Amino acid sequence: MHRRSILALIATLAFAAPYAHAQSDKVLRLSTTTSTENSGLLGYLLPAFEAKTGIKVDVISVGTGKALELGKNGDVDVTLVHARKLEDKFVAEGWGIDRHDVMYNDFIVAGPTSDPAGVKGGRDVIAAFKKIAAANVKFISRGDNSGTDVMEKGYWQQAGVKPAGGNYVSAGLGMGEVLNMAAELNAYTLTDRATYGAYKAKTGLAILVEGDKRMFNPYGIIAVNPEKHKGINYRGAKALIDWITSPEGQARIASFKPAGEQLFFPDVKQ
Repeated sequence: MHRRSILALIATLAFAAPYAHAQSDKVLRLSTTTSTENSGLLGYLLPAFEAKTGIKVDVISVGTGKALELGKNGDVDVTLVHARKLEDKFVAEGWGIDRHDVMYNDFIVAGPTSDPAGVKGGRDVIAAFKKIAAANVKFISRGDNSGTDVMEKGYWQQAGVKPAGGNYVSAGLGMGEVLNMAAELNAYTLTDRATYGAYKAKTGLAILVEGDKRMFNPYGIIAVNPEKHKGINYRGAKALIDWITSPEGQARIASFKPAGEQLFFPDVKQ
């Protein structure tokens, strides 16, 4: 190869390397819960962020436990989840940094309109779980170590009882699929209000128990620690964190009202 050709190749590679890095900064990998995806919230929020920053967000929608595991493995750059104890552990162990509150909604107990366990209208989730366990009815659990699954298991522990035998079904599925299963089996389940709202017409399930302060459901966003893995797009993660916690991002969360109902509430003190 001629000397001039070698110099030209070196110049081309020198230009291409930072350009390739810049291009990779324009893709952000987000792991999040099924509730933010199934409810339509992300489809509403992310286009505004992408238009403003030029950063394309690739979403992986799974349960909270799996979403945080993806962060530990370096498979994502940022995670948006709802299980505060697991989030705090993730940060304390050094896997995540820059955790911020984002929004909240609540859990509800959903079930058939016939309500064979007689829990309708109650505001005490533990009392409702005891009634469900005592009745000959099915309860569908997500069984996937999601934020919802963690909360549900905690409620059964507080109740000191669980549905017997085949009446307790551990599905290992996302919230939307569990709601469909509950409808098919005439069963009860614990769900976040947002996913319930998205599946209400399809399933015909009713809200039977709501309003217990123990069913408060906060969401947090956490950047994956770039010191743990090479190639983490921390700049993009920080951009999303800054935007979603800004007055603009918070206002957009508040304005997400499918069928006129607000499903998520901003949780950042401005």
